[in-house]
Amino acid sequence: MIIYKDSEIYVESEDSQVPWLKIFTCEAFKELGDVPKKLRLRLWETYDIIEFHMKFYYKPTKINMASFGNVLPRVHIHVMARFKNDNYFPNSLWGEKLRETELKLPKKEKFYQELHLALSNQFATLP
Repeated sequence: MIIYKDSEIYVESEDSQVPWLKIFTCEAFKELGDVPKKLRLRLWETYDIIEFHMKFYYKPTKINMASFGNVLPRVHIHVMARFKNDNYFPNSLWGEKLRETELKLPKKEKFYQELHLALSNQFATLP
């Protein structure tokens, strides 16, 4: 599900037990160093906004960030809110599942709406 999109970047959700978003550039770049500097700065600004809102809304134990690009060979950044009692913690979400738990988290739809508004306000001058 796409949470936000403009002419340069888009943010989509990953189906997961934990809040997990991915930031993409609209143009596919293989490596971060291939991304024009101005757009790289936008990626990090977008990350900062997502992290801030995840911390405020979900109050996680930790925010994880990852960028591999091995399966999907293009620049994208994963942002995940982690909790001590999530199924994988402290392992990565690609690691070994340690338990079966149910997290009681606030509604993700409200988070998505708030995040969309924050990103839209921040990047209002972009087409």
